[in-house]
Amino acid sequence: MDKHILYLSYDGMTDPLGQSQVLPYIIGLTKAGYSFHLVSFEKPDRYHQNRTTIEAICKEHNIDWHPLKYTKRPPLLSTVWDVFKMKKVTKELHKKYTLSLIHCRSYISALIGLSFKRNYKVPFLFDMRGFWADERVDGGLWNLKNPIYKKVYQYFKRKEVQFFKESDHVISLTSNGKKEILTWKGLGFLEDKISVIPCCVDTNKFNPALIDAEELDNLRQKLNIKSNQYVLGYVGSIGTWYMLDEMLTFFKRNTESKLNPLFLFISKEDPQYIINRAKSIGLDEKSILVTSAMHHEVPLFMSLFTCSIFFILPAYSKKASSPTKQGELMSMGIPLICNDGVGDTGDIVRKYNAGCVVPVNSIHDFIIEDIEFDRKNTMLGAKKYFGLDYGVATFLKAYNKIVIE
Repeated sequence: MDKHILYLSYDGMTDPLGQSQVLPYIIGLTKAGYSFHLVSFEKPDRYHQNRTTIEAICKEHNIDWHPLKYTKRPPLLSTVWDVFKMKKVTKELHKKYTLSLIHCRSYISALIGLSFKRNYKVPFLFDMRGFWADERVDGGLWNLKNPIYKKVYQYFKRKEVQFFKESDHVISLTSNGKKEILTWKGLGFLEDKISVIPCCVDTNKFNPALIDAEELDNLRQKLNIKSNQYVLGYVGSIGTWYMLDEMLTFFKRNTESKLNPLFLFISKEDPQYIINRAKSIGLDEKSILVTSAMHHEVPLFMSLFTCSIFFILPAYSKKASSPTKQGELMSMGIPLICNDGVGDTGDIVRKYNAGCVVPVNSIHDFIIEDIEFDRKNTMLGAKKYFGLDYGVATFLKAYNKIVIE
């Protein structure tokens, strides 16, 4: 009998996140005999750019992809409309295939999983991806002084408890997130029901041994970076959580003794925005370089870094966060500079001597004296903790328990 899995994602597959944090898991799980129907919400511009790439990947791995258009406006009502569309296609797929499991990525998708569990007895896996409602508040997207947002927040906090209690299994990105959940009233019994899978990385792709020296040299020349130049690197978007001013100040404070230091951003952010922030704190514009790369080019661009940095706002909701870039950087054997108070990030860096962890209360005045870095151990830690094989195996264990037992 075919085991049909419906994977619901409110993130798009044509987004970088879909390509790094959804499709690799699904591809791995198809090899275990599961048939996947993937529903995702695509932003029109990215869908137009990357549709054929995703279609080719899905066709190659027999993934039945159902892209839906992501609705952005008006706020809240657009999400209600998207939930309606998600529910409609789920009903159609269940009628056609008799689903064995609904894999719900984050909270919006879990609304559908909970509904189908209650109404049709279809098991669902709550792949929570962090404390979503609290992230909206901590990130300033939902102002609780606004009575509408307050009601929406309270609604999702009630739903959150129902997701935990009524799902067949829960995936947390961090051990710290799992510990926090277990302290909540009435949820202490969930110990064996929650598995920890961080944002994993394909260590076969993020592998310094695959970097071609000539290609790297050509990239250096193209970007006008000298081979002996100190390069502090940042990769990814700036967004709500990343502390840009603090990272720029850190760069200024800790590179004064270095000859011609460069802060290199591999990002699709507006370069002028980053340069303006740098100039506002007294940095020379020439010490900042912002460039972008396709996902498959990122390992090559990362190879330019002497050291990497990311500071993340250590808010309550970040206990459950796992930065995708951490596994990628560690897999490439690049030293990390990060702050404490975010998920398991600091614990992992310390455990594998992967770089320097800045205490939360010292971000604004920390001076690096020496980075404890063990390249071999860092890469081993990436494979052990962030390896895609580990993530797929842990998902598979949960799937088998739900579907087969």
